[in-house]
Amino acid sequence: MNMRPGLALACLLAPAIATASYDAPSDSPGIFGWIEWVEVGEGEQRHRMKGKLDSGALTSSLDARGIDEFRRDGNRWVRFELHDRESGDVTEVERPVKRVVRIVRHSGNHQRRPVIEWDLCLGDTLHTVEFTLVDRSNFNYPVLLGRRALDGYALIDSGETYLRDAACGS
Repeated sequence: MNMRPGLALACLLAPAIATASYDAPSDSPGIFGWIEWVEVGEGEQRHRMKGKLDSGALTSSLDARGIDEFRRDGNRWVRFELHDRESGDVTEVERPVKRVVRIVRHSGNHQRRPVIEWDLCLGDTLHTVEFTLVDRSNFNYPVLLGRRALDGYALIDSGETYLRDAACGS
């Protein structure tokens, strides 16, 4: 066999390098399953829900029913209901509208959705996320987290679910 010494050494070391453990930097993104328990909201209005982590979606959406936009002190606000699928409880929420987006649907129809900012607890990290409000009652998961919410924060293991519990404290 006519191998160069460097190539032979690389072939011998490859298995050892491949099995060496990798210590991720402390500020590296965490690994999450494609479905996780999340908490959305603030204080008394923090709600535990199942969330789908979807790298194919850019924006995040939240299951909101009875969406009613109104004005308060000249600013746009929205009132909506959150339905807890586990307990059946319904909570009315009011939030300022950050902006309104127009969603082009596969059917060609357009949909107008208000966008709110609200706290999200995923794993042990709490941060503010933009959610479009839409009735997701026909979907399996009330929360969809898109790339904007996950960027630099979460890596998705598409073969796993419920790798971390929402644990941000009060």
